[in-house]
Amino acid sequence: MQLVKTITLLTMISLTLACGYSKKNYAPVAGSMPAISTLNPDSANAGATGFTMTINGTNFSTKAVANWNGTAQTTTYVSGSQLTAAIPASLIANHGTVQVTVTNPATSGTGLYGSGGTLAETSAPMPFTIN
Repeated sequence: MQLVKTITLLTMISLTLACGYSKKNYAPVAGSMPAISTLNPDSANAGATGFTMTINGTNFSTKAVANWNGTAQTTTYVSGSQLTAAIPASLIANHGTVQVTVTNPATSGTGLYGSGGTLAETSAPMPFTIN
């Protein structure tokens, strides 16, 4: 009788583990790192009107966002290697240099138990000069 109880208990434990009740680690993985190669234009005159900047590079996701000194700007995805960003006149009112980056946002997991998500990744900065 004791042998039957032991076998039954071991069987129940085995089935519980086989059904996915063990601890799983589904941390998000690194996303695609965007990289900027050129900005067009790469400078503007202080006090000029707003403009549309073209950002060329690699690994831009469809939801990539252009950042102006860390602040997201209205961004349009053109391709995996090109974005455009609307830069308002208020951002180029004063002389100086600003840093332009591109961020590929994090994605949530869609796999079993929410697995398969990615982390947000931001490019190295590219300087933009306001003359």
